[in-house]
Amino acid sequence: MFEHCAKSNRTLRLAIAMLGALGLGAPGLLAQQPPVAPPASSTAPAEAPTQVPAGQAAEAEAPQGLHLLVGRSIVISSPARIKRVSLADPNIAEAIVVSPTQVLVNGKTPGGVSLIIWDETDQSQVFEVSVDIDVLGLSQKIHEVFPSEDVRIETSRDVVMLSGKISSALVADKILEVVKNTTPKVTSLMQVPTAPKGQILLQVRFAEVNRSAINQLGFNFISLPGAKNVGTTSTQQFSPPQLVTAQGGVGSNIGVSDLLNIFIFRPDINLAATIKALQEHNAVEILAEPNLMTESGKDASFLAGGEFPFPILQSTGGGSGFAGITIQFKEFGVRLNFTPTLTPDGLIHLKVKPEVSSLDFANALTIQGFVIPALSTNRVESEMDLSDGQSFVIAGLLDNRVTEQLEKVPGIGDIPILGKLFQSHTFNKSKNELMVVVTPRIVHPVAADQPLPNLQFPKPFMDQTAPAQPKSASPK
Repeated sequence: MFEHCAKSNRTLRLAIAMLGALGLGAPGLLAQQPPVAPPASSTAPAEAPTQVPAGQAAEAEAPQGLHLLVGRSIVISSPARIKRVSLADPNIAEAIVVSPTQVLVNGKTPGGVSLIIWDETDQSQVFEVSVDIDVLGLSQKIHEVFPSEDVRIETSRDVVMLSGKISSALVADKILEVVKNTTPKVTSLMQVPTAPKGQILLQVRFAEVNRSAINQLGFNFISLPGAKNVGTTSTQQFSPPQLVTAQGGVGSNIGVSDLLNIFIFRPDINLAATIKALQEHNAVEILAEPNLMTESGKDASFLAGGEFPFPILQSTGGGSGFAGITIQFKEFGVRLNFTPTLTPDGLIHLKVKPEVSSLDFANALTIQGFVIPALSTNRVESEMDLSDGQSFVIAGLLDNRVTEQLEKVPGIGDIPILGKLFQSHTFNKSKNELMVVVTPRIVHPVAADQPLPNLQFPKPFMDQTAPAQPKSASPK
């Protein structure tokens, strides 16, 4: 009986040893390679969290990689019971044990973090979790706004990379601006076509016709000193005569600043009259064609004209008056400023500012005998896109003005026929036409073996001198 019991105990111990051996080889924490999530630019499921089974602990010597999007979740399953979990940075991802064999990982911010899971036998499995930005909505929006652009969006943690061939640099800048509103870290690898290089010649034509007509008629009557009654009669439209006190304060004189253009005096009745009867016709025609060449993207400036002196009063600064007069010179003439740029599609983008100015003595100012002319200026500033050789009217003006001024002495000026002597009349009519045309051209330098262009002068400056003929030797 004791022998039977001893045999039973030996059999039991052998079974326990075999079970123990099997226990040592039993699987601990299983960790299989999870399916790698697609890049952020591809479609990612947003429904239930993804389950990732763990493989054998012996096969998990190297850390396994997990890719996760911000705001998405993934589930890690283990065949063994989980004892504890460690996450390096909880700000990037969050690990929650939802069951004894499952861990839920939530992506919070872009970045990378290490995740370690231990089972009840203290066997560990390491995961390298990469949390990327979800740019699926951004990619769809960009392809809706720019459907013809081949732009690709990829992510690497918190960096968004743009690549592809874009039609122009302007479109690439707009795409980059849209992406920067979503994430600040953007790397642009987009390819844009480069603009060709070359020289651009700009031809500008100013055509202006200015015509004006003036009719003036008026009367001023004067009773000269020495008569019983001294006085003047005027409508004040033209410079009327004025009574001036004589030297010594005795008597009075007549001061006339403008005799107009007709002066009549009757000594027998001591009566004089100044008459303004004038007709004036003016016509001004200007045709300017400045040409200027520069390189693409560079500024160019041109001025054909001169400078005129302009006096400026200088103050002493103490409030006691003026110290003197200094002279400054102001430019006038034909000016052209422009900046051309060749675009990748073959157009010429122009930023042009032409100007034509001339001295205007009709509106001049006279100070102490010095005549200071005014400036009549026509200036245009514009931007446009033109092809090589195309012409465009960038400015035009048609200005017709009629001004009529009538002044009279009340009462007596309304008398028929006689009332005309107590009226003054000015009629001014002007007509101004202006047109500015620009024509850009892409030019190339003249080859070394080609003849240079020459100016055609209507009259020669001097007769050409014929070369001297060699004298023949005379026989002796």
